[in-house]
Amino acid sequence: MSDHFRGHRVEIWDGVAYYCDTGEPTATTARRPCGRCGQDDTPEGHDGCLGELPRDIVMNACCGHGEDDLAYIQYWDRSDIRGPAAIEEQRRLKWATLP
Repeated sequence: MSDHFRGHRVEIWDGVAYYCDTGEPTATTARRPCGRCGQDDTPEGHDGCLGELPRDIVMNACCGHGEDDLAYIQYWDRSDIRGPAAIEEQRRLKWATLP
C-alpha cells in the first residue's frame, strides 16, 4: 500500500510506514524537510513554510506538505478550517504578520 507522510511517499508493510526513497521507517527517522517546499521545521517546530502564525489567533496549523486536503488551522476556540481554505487563510495570516 502506498501513501504519503509530510509530503514524502511511503509504503506500508505489516503496519509499518517506510519512506520509499530511503527505505527508513518513518517512526524512527529524524525529522525530514517538508516534501512540498523542502524547508526544515523552524527551531520551535513549526512548518518551515508557515513559520509562526499569530499566537493570539492560531493554536496550531499544518501546511499539508503537498497534500492540500490535509492542511489545517486550529483556533483557540477549538474551531478549525481545513483543506485549500486553510492554505489561503495561512497565506493571509502570514502576510498580515510581516513587518
